[in-house]
Amino acid sequence: MSDASAGPAETIIFGADWCGDCRRAKRVFGDLGVDYRWIDLEADPAAADVARDISGRTNIPVIAYPDGTHQVEPSDADMRTKLIGLGLASDPGAAPA
Repeated sequence: MSDASAGPAETIIFGADWCGDCRRAKRVFGDLGVDYRWIDLEADPAAADVARDISGRTNIPVIAYPDGTHQVEPSDADMRTKLIGLGLASDPGAAPA
């Protein structure tokens, strides 16, 4: 059974190194300092079934969040909004508390 089959108690990015959108997603997470687990679909082909079960699609990246939601091929803005909404990243435009 693939390690990726567990429910997302963490943020998981399913993708491939050759995928530009996947590299972009990793960059956004890195820029925001958000931890995630990377599932390389080239190294773990069975995980592609897990990603498809989550999203209902074969497009990548698929990002599974701890709240049970997911995004497929999200824009940078969509990822930032989601991560800030989950409290995983801070809003750089927010006033200090």
